[in-house]
Amino acid sequence: MKYLLNAISHLRSSRAKSRDAKPGADVSRLHSTRTGLGGALVAALVLAAPATAQDIAITNAKLVIGDGSAPIDSGTVVVRGGKVVAAGAGVAVPAGIERVDVGGRWVTPGIVAAFSRVGLVEVDAVGGTNDRNAPRTRFSAGLDIAPALNPMGSPVAVNRAAGVTRAIVAPGGSSNLFAGQGAVVDLADDMDMVTKPRALQFVAFGEDGSAKAGGSRAATFLLFREQLLAARSYARNPASRAEWGNDAMIQRADADALVQVINGTTPLFVRVDRAADIVNVLKLRQEFPALKLVLVGVTEGWMVARELAAAKVPVLVSPLTDLPSSFEQLGATQSNAGRLKAAGVDVSVGVFDDDDAHKMGYATQYAGNLVGLTRVPGASGMTWDQAFASISSAPARAVGMEGSIGSLRPGRVGDVVVWDNDPLELGSRPTAIWIDGKAQSLTTRQDRLRDRYATPQEGALPKAYDR
Repeated sequence: MKYLLNAISHLRSSRAKSRDAKPGADVSRLHSTRTGLGGALVAALVLAAPATAQDIAITNAKLVIGDGSAPIDSGTVVVRGGKVVAAGAGVAVPAGIERVDVGGRWVTPGIVAAFSRVGLVEVDAVGGTNDRNAPRTRFSAGLDIAPALNPMGSPVAVNRAAGVTRAIVAPGGSSNLFAGQGAVVDLADDMDMVTKPRALQFVAFGEDGSAKAGGSRAATFLLFREQLLAARSYARNPASRAEWGNDAMIQRADADALVQVINGTTPLFVRVDRAADIVNVLKLRQEFPALKLVLVGVTEGWMVARELAAAKVPVLVSPLTDLPSSFEQLGATQSNAGRLKAAGVDVSVGVFDDDDAHKMGYATQYAGNLVGLTRVPGASGMTWDQAFASISSAPARAVGMEGSIGSLRPGRVGDVVVWDNDPLELGSRPTAIWIDGKAQSLTTRQDRLRDRYATPQEGALPKAYDR
C-alpha cells in the first residue's frame, strides 16, 4: 500500500506536459529546440545502446558549480570523455565539440543524495524486494551492500528524473550493532551502478543502538569498544584467531571491515541524535584517534555545535526534522542545519526518516526550505549557495570523494543537470541530465503507467510495454 501511495504521489506531481516514452526524449527536445540540430541526429546520439560518453559543451547557462560559489550568468561547462574539463564564464568551446545552448536555463552538477537506500528497496512492505536490513545473519560490519543493489529498480529512475545522479547508500541494520558497508552509486540507466564499493561503515547509537546492544546506552558504547578492540587484536595477529565460531564477538569478515574503520581508511557513519550522545561519540576518537567520523541525523546537533566544529566532523541532517518523534529528539528544530553551518560545521542535507529509497529528490526542496528560513525572524537557514552545496559537494566531501563527484570543477565526473527554473524552487524539474557524460532518460515507470491508462479503451486491455 505504501508503494502504491508513493506512485500516486508521483503521478500527482508529474509535469503537466507528457514526455515521450523513448529514452533520451527530453535531451532530444532540448537539443532540437536550442541548437537547431536535426532531431534524427540527436536521437541517434542519445539513444545509442550501450550509451557512450558525449563530448559536449553546454553554453548560455545560469551555471552553478556546486562548491558554494555564486551562480554564473552566461556560463559554459565542457565535458569530454565523461569528465568536466572546464566550467565558468568565458570558457572557450573546443572546435568540433557538440554545443548545446540552453537559453539561460539553470545548469548544475547532479544532486548527491547524502543518505539513501536506493537500489536496496523496491517495495518496502515486500520482503523479497527489500535488502535494507539483514536481521537474522551472524555477520555485521562485514556485510557489503554492493551485490544487493538493483540498478533496474523503479526508484532509480524516479530519483534520476528528479536530478539525483549520485547517492551515498547505507545498509539499514543487521543482528548486531554494526550495519555493514555502504557504497557510493550512480543512477545512470545501465547495469553498473556502483561508483565506490565499501565506501563507508554504518552504525547506530542512541535508542536504535541500545536495542541492539542489550537495552542501554552503556551497553552500546561498551559493545562498540569491545568489537573494535577485537578487530584491532585480529589485525595485529590474525593467526591468534584461526577459528571464528558463531559465538565469537565478531566474525572474521567483520574484523576485516572494522580494521579499515580503525585505521581511518573507511569513514564511519554514525546515526546519533541526542546532544549527550553526540559528545560521547566524539570522545571515541580519544581511544581510536584515526576514526573518520561522519554523524547522521544529529537532531540536537545545534546544542553542541561548537564541539562538532572543533572536532571537524561533518554531519548529515534532515531540515524537516523539526518536531521530536522520540525522547532523544526533544531539541528538534528546523534551524538545526543553519545553526550548525553558522558555527563552522560541514553540513550536508539529506532525505532520511522520510522514505530514503524513493524520495531522494526531495533534497532540493529541503535545501530550498533552508534558504526560506533566512527570511523568517529568529530562524537560522543558509544562503542559496550554501544550501545547494549542502546537496552536492558537501555530501561528496563527507564520503571522501570531493575530488570526483559533487561539483562541476575540472576533473569531476560529467554529471550535469539542466533545470527549467531555480532548482531549489518546489516546482522546478530537470529537462536534461547527463551522468558520466552520457545523456539519460527522464522517463520513469510511473510516467509510463500514467500514459498507459490515460485514455483507456472500453473492452480492450492496454498493450504491454518494455520496462
